[in-house]
Amino acid sequence: MLDLGYVRQHLDVIEKMARDRGVTLDLGPFLEIDGERRKIIHASEQRKADRNTANDEIARLNKLLHTGEKSGGAESGESGESGAAEKRAALLCRMKEVSEQIKRDDARVAELDERLREFLLVIPNIPHASVPVGHSSADNVEVRRWGAPPLFDFAPRPHWEVGEGAGILDFSAAAKIAGARFAVYKGPGARLERAIANFFLDMHTREHGYTEILPPFIVNTASLIGVGQLPKFAADMFHLEGTDLWLTPTAEVELTSLYRDGTFDAAELPVKVCAWTACFRSEAGAAGRDTRGIKRQHQFQKVEMFKFTRPEQSYDELESLVGNAESLLQKLGLHHRTVLLCTGDMGFASAKTYDIEVWLPSSREFMEISSCSNTEAFQARRSGIRYRPKGGKSDFVHTLNGSGLAVGRTWIAIVENYQQADGSIRIPEVLQPFMGTDRIPSLV
Repeated sequence: MLDLGYVRQHLDVIEKMARDRGVTLDLGPFLEIDGERRKIIHASEQRKADRNTANDEIARLNKLLHTGEKSGGAESGESGESGAAEKRAALLCRMKEVSEQIKRDDARVAELDERLREFLLVIPNIPHASVPVGHSSADNVEVRRWGAPPLFDFAPRPHWEVGEGAGILDFSAAAKIAGARFAVYKGPGARLERAIANFFLDMHTREHGYTEILPPFIVNTASLIGVGQLPKFAADMFHLEGTDLWLTPTAEVELTSLYRDGTFDAAELPVKVCAWTACFRSEAGAAGRDTRGIKRQHQFQKVEMFKFTRPEQSYDELESLVGNAESLLQKLGLHHRTVLLCTGDMGFASAKTYDIEVWLPSSREFMEISSCSNTEAFQARRSGIRYRPKGGKSDFVHTLNGSGLAVGRTWIAIVENYQQADGSIRIPEVLQPFMGTDRIPSLV
């Protein structure tokens, strides 16, 4: 969420942001609400000043009447005690009306504040100056590549064919259990999924300095609002009927809320945490896209990296976050590239995002496997997460998140890139200690 004062004073920046992101943003209601709020606050402040003046006058009259009662009736410029009493009564009556109006003003301002907050909740973050302006993924900028596509002396098959041929992937069983867009991993396939997650967590905790967290996989509305998932993306998530709870769409939600409404000491930062969770997404509007296999599922597993930083260190930490994700693919020997997303392809909360894409030989194209973003203070302001410099005033932290990595998509990449002509799957060397073997045999 952006700061209200900033939005009010930089409407031109907000309008440019909307154009660059390709979103429709009508600022008319904001200006109307904010204008009414300012007008009421100005009038209410005048009423409060008048009330203070009247209270001083009432106090003076009370003192006059009290003195008059003891002395036998001094006038002191008033038309006797009777006149002072009448004036006091009139002032008390008028101030009662003024106080009631002030209460109504305060209630209306609170209502308008909530409407302004609701409006701010749907305004996207402002892209960093280094983000290229563009409208779609075609305008993203490739930053670097690592490795090269593997060479095959046969036509490589897609992961669902290899997986089913090896007996490690079962869509029919998943359909019986839950329906479409789910998968059952079997035997070595299930073990491979677990091995990938363990490898990621070990790398992040032992080599990259993250603290492992195992959070709930169910989150409340406040947590989702805090990261920017609500209210905008409600249709993309699973809500538990009759409750304030949702299935988590990403561990970014839980990791942000670890410190919701909290304050760090500046010396603590950066704080780096990671978590493996299942993630649940309805994939509303995704019909017809990547429906074969396990690329786009209602449930998938992911290891998430998350950082809380001081503002001045957040962009260096973003580069480090991207490097942490890239190092996993390098150790797995998977050809990949890193791209800087343009304004029109970035997420709602992001100020700058890099996507890491891994090579799929069956389709001869890259597939997103990690998205690493700096949201600056956008999520921290929504979640109330601050830091306090020594001897200074508290301010909002910057938050960064990145997939480190998507486990299911890494499974896809390994199966496709390490498939053999006989239908077996070779296991990357770094995963062999987790698997207890160097190969998954084919059943065909």
